[in-house]
Amino acid sequence: MAEDTKIRSSEITDEATYLNRRSFIKAGALAGSAVATGALYRYLNPPPPREVSTAKIGDFSEAESPLSDELTSLQDITNYNNFYEFSTDKRGVAPLVDDFEVRPWTIAVDGLVEQPTLFGIEDLLKIDQEERIYRFRCVEGWSMVIPWVGFPLSKLIEKAKPLSKARYVAFQTYYGGANPSGAQLPPGPNGMGNIFAGIPFPYVEGLRMDEAMHPLTLLATGLYGRLMPAQNGAPIRLVVPWKYGFKSIKSVVRISFTDEEPPTTWSKQAPNEYGFYSNVNPDVPHPRWSQATERRIGEYGRRETLPFNGYGEEVAGLYKGMDLKRYY
Repeated sequence: MAEDTKIRSSEITDEATYLNRRSFIKAGALAGSAVATGALYRYLNPPPPREVSTAKIGDFSEAESPLSDELTSLQDITNYNNFYEFSTDKRGVAPLVDDFEVRPWTIAVDGLVEQPTLFGIEDLLKIDQEERIYRFRCVEGWSMVIPWVGFPLSKLIEKAKPLSKARYVAFQTYYGGANPSGAQLPPGPNGMGNIFAGIPFPYVEGLRMDEAMHPLTLLATGLYGRLMPAQNGAPIRLVVPWKYGFKSIKSVVRISFTDEEPPTTWSKQAPNEYGFYSNVNPDVPHPRWSQATERRIGEYGRRETLPFNGYGEEVAGLYKGMDLKRYY
């Protein structure tokens, strides 16, 4: 990795600062309904951070970061989450996941493959797990540095044996009672089925085949050497570090191979704002805000955003000749 893309230790979230930050919004903007009043109360009085007690899957805690930096704290990573199936409140996801059962769990692999297969999560955990410390950049303009544990998606693709005409890989998040594993979550506005989400469910995403096969693309089964916490996408999620975070789909139950570009949730919901590729690009603003800078969680200032989130040296060749302002 090029020297100028390394993250300095001074750039990492300071946990004490993050946990004590409180921002204020005008009550009048939410006045007029009991729902709004409750939302305002929860915003101004967020729940305390929750401890994570998931089992260890490896001794990665002393691993040296290739980014020459300390890591965003486990507390921050597990208490500041976008997971609309549970809540649109980032600090409100962790308190809602206790009833989300992730064992047993299966991932259906189908579409243009030699033989459709159901993979159990325990089988996937037998694949050699490795630590990958990646920058994580949200389209909303905030970022973290996260020590994921998992294995390259290419290893699962090799097991799936896709047909030669497969050009894309589609992913689907668990939603409701349809998962073959039988995992359940009580329905309701604060669980899966969140009526305030404003997006269609189940959540779907997709990659081009060469993106999926790239060695940086990870199927993550944990973080900080622990099994993946539910609020972060247990038991298995995608991580594509050069793309905005919403491309890294959580709680995957289906992976399908296709010869056509698959639909993705946010490009279906707002095609004028979110494209299929969604590569981190500081030169292409979101229609409602600039992407030129970002806020590391816990900091008051902003920093410059790096093209491809700092992974241009590794991935820019995937898009050679493409107009990245058109194919955003």
